[in-house]
Amino acid sequence: MLVVGGGEIARRKIELVMRAGATIEIVAPEIITELAEPRENLTPRHESYGKHHLTDQALVIAATNDEGVNAQVSRDAKARGIPVNVVDAPALSNVIFPAIIDRDPMVVSVGSAAKSPIMTRHIRQLIEQLLPDGLTRVARFLGDRRDQLKQAYPDIEIRRRRTEAFMRSPGYRLAEEGRETDAEQYLYAEEAVVGGEVYLVGAGPGNPDLLTLRALQLMQRASVVLYDNLVSPAVLDRVRRDARMEFVGKRSGYKSTSQEDINDLLVRLALEGERVLRLKGGDPFIFGRGGEEITALIHHEVPFEVVPGITAASGCAAYAGIPLTHRDLSQSVRFVTGHPKDGKVNLPWHEFLHEQETLVFYMGLGGLSTICRQLISHGRRPETPVAIISKGTTPEQQVLKGTLETMPGLVARTQIQSPTLIIVGDVIRFADASPE
Repeated sequence: MLVVGGGEIARRKIELVMRAGATIEIVAPEIITELAEPRENLTPRHESYGKHHLTDQALVIAATNDEGVNAQVSRDAKARGIPVNVVDAPALSNVIFPAIIDRDPMVVSVGSAAKSPIMTRHIRQLIEQLLPDGLTRVARFLGDRRDQLKQAYPDIEIRRRRTEAFMRSPGYRLAEEGRETDAEQYLYAEEAVVGGEVYLVGAGPGNPDLLTLRALQLMQRASVVLYDNLVSPAVLDRVRRDARMEFVGKRSGYKSTSQEDINDLLVRLALEGERVLRLKGGDPFIFGRGGEEITALIHHEVPFEVVPGITAASGCAAYAGIPLTHRDLSQSVRFVTGHPKDGKVNLPWHEFLHEQETLVFYMGLGGLSTICRQLISHGRRPETPVAIISKGTTPEQQVLKGTLETMPGLVARTQIQSPTLIIVGDVIRFADASPE
C-alpha cells in the first residue's frame, strides 16, 4: 500500500491502516519524525511522488497539502485500476475510510458517504459510549470456545440458542470482567441458566451529561428500571426504550415504597431472570441506602454491580461555583443528612463548630430553621455564609445565598423548591469574589 504525504494527515491514516495489518510505503520529500524511521511493515522514502511508485500497490492514499499532487495521484491510480483515497476530497476518491470503533476483535464502522466527516465522528463517539472495553474480552471468550461449542452443540440452531442464552445470563458480565472460568458454567450448562442481576447505578445530581460511561452502558442493558424521585426526567430519557420503568421513591400523590419492599423487589426480579437497574440520584452509597440493598442481594446470592455517580454535593457545588474545600477557607468537608425524622433534626451539633470545615446538608430544606438555629446556638457565627442550591446542575438550577441568621426568612419569601442542597461555610464567599 502506498501513502503519498509525510505529514500529520498522513500519520493519522497510517495509524488506522496499520492496525489492520497493512504493509505501507511512504513517499514524500519531507517526512515527520514519527514516520521517518523504517520499521516492520513501514518503509519511508524521502522523495517526490512519481507514477513508478504505483507499481505493485493494492491501495493508494493521497494525504498531502498540495491539491495538485493529490489530484495527480488520483488520476494515476484510477488509470491503473488501483483503489485510491484522497483525504477530504471524496470527488477524487473511489475508496472512503469510515470512522472506526475498535473493540478488537469486534470492529464497528460509521460512514456518511463522505458527506459529513464531522457528523461521522460525532456518531462514532455516541456509539463508543455504549460499547464497554469488556466487549473485547467477551468476543475473545466466545471466539476461543467456538470449536468447543460446535462439538458440544452440533445442531446450529441449538448452538445459536445456547449462545444467546449465555448473552442474557450473568456469565456475560463474568466474561466481560475476564473471569472466564466462572463464565464457562453458563456457556456449557446442561440447561439454559436463567439468572438475573442487579445494577446499583448513581444517576448523578440531575444533568444527564454527568452520567458515567458505565452508567449509560448499563442503562441500555437493563430490562427493568427501579428509580427514585431524585432521578431527573432527562436522565430517564437515556434508559433503554423498551425497559419496564417502576417508580419506587417518595412523591406527593404517590404511595411511598418502603426500603424493605424495594429490597424484596430487587431480589424477586433478579431471581426471575431480569436485569434490574436500580437508578439512584447522586451516588448509591452516599445517603442512597445502597448498602442496605446489596446486603439483601448478597443474602440471596444475587449477582450485582455498583456504579458510583457524581454525588449532589460535588455536582451542585461545582455548577454553583462553590469549591467545597479551599486552602485558605476550608480544609475539610462533611456530608450530613438533614432530613427531619418525626419532625426533628437530631444531629451531633457540637461536632459542627470548626470554622474551616464546610458542611453540606442533604435533604435539609424541611429542617432548615432547626439547622440554622442549632448551629448558631452551638457556636457557629450567625453571619456564617449559607447557600441553598435547588435542582442543581439542571437548566432549572437556582442558588440562594444568605447567612445562618437570614436564610430561613429568605427561603420563606422565595419558596425555593426541592430537591435542594444546603452548603454552610466560608467557601461560599469564594464564588462571590471570583471574577465573572
